[in-house]
Amino acid sequence: MSQYALATATRPGRPRVVPRATSALAPRDEILQAAAELFVNRGFAATSTRDIAEKVGIRQASLYYHFEGKPGILAELLELSVRPSLEKVEAIELECSADVPEAALYRLALIDADTLATVPHNIGRLYRMPDVRSSEVFEGFQPALQELTAAYGRLGAGVVSGPVAATVGLNQLGALLIQAVEVVIRVRSRGDEVTRADARGIAATCLRICGASEERIVRAAGAIRGWDRGGGSCG
Repeated sequence: MSQYALATATRPGRPRVVPRATSALAPRDEILQAAAELFVNRGFAATSTRDIAEKVGIRQASLYYHFEGKPGILAELLELSVRPSLEKVEAIELECSADVPEAALYRLALIDADTLATVPHNIGRLYRMPDVRSSEVFEGFQPALQELTAAYGRLGAGVVSGPVAATVGLNQLGALLIQAVEVVIRVRSRGDEVTRADARGIAATCLRICGASEERIVRAAGAIRGWDRGGGSCG
């Protein structure tokens, strides 16, 4: 699976309260990592910028050099939970053969499962938390989440069988598919690792939700041509 790295920034911060240990992360990324851990484990509302700064080992003023405050940090973390998947949708639709429509949905599910499995501190949990969902930040994040849900619905529509299409609308189909992939969040919440085999099983489940036969599921997995081993494309 691919490894997703947090975006870095080049601006230096003010001197640290605690001397910096050897780290591959830029200061901005350290702040994001610390905030992710605190938000997920303690809650967004219960975490202060001082808490985040102390965890990183910097002055609170240094945190504001990189972010305007907690809302900006939360907004970036939420984006990290969906943006890698959204950025691949266009390529998936262009690269995956129309002869094997199942492959596009299968690949999106694999990418999305990978995103949720590798983002720091299981930050996919954030948009399920009441204090996050009631924030203005979540309102601004919803269009990205809706865009990803719509992509699932659109790709699912190319696979869906007659009986399923007769009972499930496009929006509902997208929601069902994205919820199937979000099982990754629950698995990580239990402290379990999400393996490559797990991700393939989740992608296959998405096709089953659409009413695809086992033969079509095998065909979709084969059409990926090694993509989930680090290369290749839809065939």
